Amino acid sequence: MTEGITTAPGRAPADPPGPAPEPVPDSAPAAAPEPLPAPGDRPGQEPPLRRRVTVRGVVQGVGFRPFVYRLATELALSGHVGNTSGGVTAEVEGTPEAVEEFCRLLRRQAPPLAQVTDVTHEPLAALGGCGFAIRPSEPGEGRTRIPPDTATCEDCLRELADPDDRRHRHPFIACTHCGPRYTIATALPYDRATTTMASFPLCPACQAEYDDPLDRRFHTQPVACRVCGPRLRFVPAAGTAARPAEGGRALVLARRLLAAGAIVAVKGLGGYHLACDAADEAAVARLRERKARGGKPFAVMCADVETAAALAPLRPAERAVLTGPQRPVVLLRRGSGAAPGLADGVCGGSPDIGALLPYTPLHHLLFGLPDDPPGPRVLVMTSGNRSGEPIVTDDTEALERLAGIADAWLSHDRRIDVPCDDSVVRVRSDGSELVLRRSRGHAPTPLALPVPVRPALAVGGDLKNTLCLGREAEAWFSPHLGELGDLGATAAFERVERRLRDLTGVEPELLAADPHPRYHSSRWARGRAGTRALRFVQHHHAHIASAMAEHGLDGTAPVLGVAFDGTGYGADGAVWGGEVMLADYGGYRRLAHLAYAPLPGGDAAVANPCRTALARLRAAGVRWDPDLPCVTACSGDELRLLARQLERGVALAPTSSMGRLFDAVSSLTGVCHRSGYEAQAAIELEAAAARAWDGGAGPGPHGTAPAYAFALRGPAAHEPAGATVFDPAPVLADLVADLRRGTPAEVMAARFHRALADAVVTVCRRARHETGVRTVALTGGVFANALLDEACHRGLTESGFTVLRHHGVPPGDGGLALGQLVAAARERPGHPAATTG
Repeated sequence: MTEGITTAPGRAPADPPGPAPEPVPDSAPAAAPEPLPAPGDRPGQEPPLRRRVTVRGVVQGVGFRPFVYRLATELALSGHVGNTSGGVTAEVEGTPEAVEEFCRLLRRQAPPLAQVTDVTHEPLAALGGCGFAIRPSEPGEGRTRIPPDTATCEDCLRELADPDDRRHRHPFIACTHCGPRYTIATALPYDRATTTMASFPLCPACQAEYDDPLDRRFHTQPVACRVCGPRLRFVPAAGTAARPAEGGRALVLARRLLAAGAIVAVKGLGGYHLACDAADEAAVARLRERKARGGKPFAVMCADVETAAALAPLRPAERAVLTGPQRPVVLLRRGSGAAPGLADGVCGGSPDIGALLPYTPLHHLLFGLPDDPPGPRVLVMTSGNRSGEPIVTDDTEALERLAGIADAWLSHDRRIDVPCDDSVVRVRSDGSELVLRRSRGHAPTPLALPVPVRPALAVGGDLKNTLCLGREAEAWFSPHLGELGDLGATAAFERVERRLRDLTGVEPELLAADPHPRYHSSRWARGRAGTRALRFVQHHHAHIASAMAEHGLDGTAPVLGVAFDGTGYGADGAVWGGEVMLADYGGYRRLAHLAYAPLPGGDAAVANPCRTALARLRAAGVRWDPDLPCVTACSGDELRLLARQLERGVALAPTSSMGRLFDAVSSLTGVCHRSGYEAQAAIELEAAAARAWDGGAGPGPHGTAPAYAFALRGPAAHEPAGATVFDPAPVLADLVADLRRGTPAEVMAARFHRALADAVVTVCRRARHETGVRTVALTGGVFANALLDEACHRGLTESGFTVLRHHGVPPGDGGLALGQLVAAARERPGHPAATTG
């Protein structure tokens, strides 16, 4: 009996069972195996063995079926292979030795982009027959894993640059080993009909490649060429002299404008970017003003890795991440002095340069091929939106929302269904990666959970929002969504939530959210809960649970969680953010926290670090002398109003936020008084500290001075019993004394970082003595600070602790949903960590 009409040459197929399988063209292997003899044809030969093999993981869209076809053919096996909603299923028949070898090599020799997580075997009755078929995909409930988008491979880049290749200069070149996957998938199984490429019928040449199991583009769903694929469009802004264009002409005009200092909106895989020449100070300034970016650093795309290495010192591990298939934005620590070829306005106040390399053929063409006129080698490549809004994905919306920012649009006619922004990664000094924004290249790769969860959706927070959908032992993160707040962000949130359910087949029975009463994400969960269970997980407990889950802890033993961030709704109604907790998935106990101080005016204080500094000084009993930088940064009316506010207790929220303490120290040392974007004051304080950092108090004549030290004291009457308070009052007093001695701001910033790391180690030692717990999880957005992260890790390790740091899950609110998911699934009734909504 024949498996299907895909057979080795010279075989006459019988009528296949079930749906008609896919044919393989005449270019199938010339040297095909001979027909397997029927059982008993050779005296003493073992009867043939038949086995069904199911492979799960990232196995669709990565060339797994042609790999199976080639392997089975080489081993003279008959059978068939096909995609199912659960993965890839193959039936193979042949000698027992050949079947065993097939199963052994299936995982060992899998294609480079495949991620095999599970292989199951089932014996079947032998059917006889010959040849091996690739069958059509079977629809069903989604459980397989769509691979993330992957940077253009070297084979495709060679074709892109080859004038004799039919895909020369084709902006959408892709193959089995590269190109878009997640951003074009609309449903499962992953086939062309369930992608945004469905509206581009293949030309005969592309169809032949698509149908040939031996071709690099066999069943590559984004496969196309200039004849049958998407087309570029160039649209100039109204009132300009340029005219609309298509195809190659569109690209030529966009390159000319970039070289002339213009701003071009470029349609990418998961949304639009805004691009300009990163060496052109005027162009960068215009983009910053038009986008209302404030002083927030821009990411830059470099033409190649050598160009990136010229901007900042490049360690081998950073080079590997930059050039890897995920192609995230990599935060490179700046060298001393200005980066050559980079305008000061790109990232002047940051300690890092956010750099990435081209990851689509269109990006490579923007920089130009060898025979193109020279152009910019470094481009600002920032999200296509106005600050605070979601990234633009729709073409009509792009023309409207980016009007007044872009001088032209370089677009194409392949639609984008869901947003997917660039990922952001830092490489630590030990070579390990820290994902700060998990998005393109990472989503929707699932995470293995150390504890089983019921089908559940966690909705994260309102800043750096991501969703996390889980079932049993797997969790799927959505791409980064950013700040929730307007209708556009809510619409993007709902589109991503639907897509995540469609691609995983998970229908949540439980929703998990932050207890903050005004979070948009939590309101959405309340409105959608219906008959589903709703659980609220305290913000910092969720951060700690996220770190535990990433490290595979099953929750049977608690950890000491150090959760430092800007804001989180506390169980006492205060704004928490400097927390040390004893925690497992079921709950937490607050062991220590930063001393409370008033936060005047809420968000107004966040935007004005000088006010936060004054509030902290008042709480520490330090006078507002006129020589202090945070005092001189305020007008007289502002000082009088703030003083009355603090005296009367009007519009003050008590806070233990570590992020706000960083803001206060930044202003007190004269580094940053007004914040134009989230965490600006803290980022610039770290940049200052980095200039004097030696792992201690700082170099030079001031490096031998005594280190700052937090005061540790027991709880006040209103504090929970047993909670230690670490008070920054002595640190602030020493900072004021150093200011009057003329100590450089860089040295004071470095000493502050060291003082905080020392306080973390001391508090954890006390907690170990009390609880016996020797594992510490460092989490929360403050640990995006490389200096603090490294100093705490070193000090805790030297003190005998096992230290858990984030790697593939962001430490900030981008990782919050994972912690909500596992904590809500493991809650203990009546425990303060998770309560029924």
